[in-house]
Amino acid sequence: MSQAVIYNPEGKEISKVNLKKEIFGIKPNPLVVHQYVKAYLTNQRQGTAATKTRATMTGGGHKPWRQKGTGRARAGSNTSPIWVGGGRAHGPHPREFSVSLPRKIKLLALKSALADKAQENRIKIIEELNFETPKTNSAVSILDKLGIRDHKILFLVEGKNKNLHRSFRNIAKLTYKRANLVNAYEILNSDYLLLTKNAWESLEEALAG
Repeated sequence: MSQAVIYNPEGKEISKVNLKKEIFGIKPNPLVVHQYVKAYLTNQRQGTAATKTRATMTGGGHKPWRQKGTGRARAGSNTSPIWVGGGRAHGPHPREFSVSLPRKIKLLALKSALADKAQENRIKIIEELNFETPKTNSAVSILDKLGIRDHKILFLVEGKNKNLHRSFRNIAKLTYKRANLVNAYEILNSDYLLLTKNAWESLEEALAG
């Protein structure tokens, strides 16, 4: 059974907890994870790229010169794609790139990402942090004591905490997020998963069903 260590803000080990086997102990499914990541990245595309065709260009209302007798090639409009400054042929136009996946696929991808982190011992749980005022130096100190300061960190918390958020939001390589909003891509894109104790309990409760 996978285990995780609970630390205090001083970086000292308090206890070990068993992670739920049906979440953190499953065999990661690389095919489902690949399918999810591909869909996630596709959904980040805005699809707003657009170019003007010869029909939407300004100008082109008359022939640049007469049809015969000039020694030049025939031309009917200065908006032709073969002219410098003319419209573009077969250029991109706004389109919808979004892809939807079944809920079970998303859930399995999330569990696979969590299981992968657990099997690599890259999950750390910390006691609840209470900052009376925003203190980035204190936040950095906590990461140093945990030995993960120079890694990409996904920090999951439970609920809103303005001072905690302001303390961690400016730390390089760290992503601060509420546990109920996390997705598989963010977990896979981090080196370490850091959770508050409440966030860990909330995540297990949400995914256990």
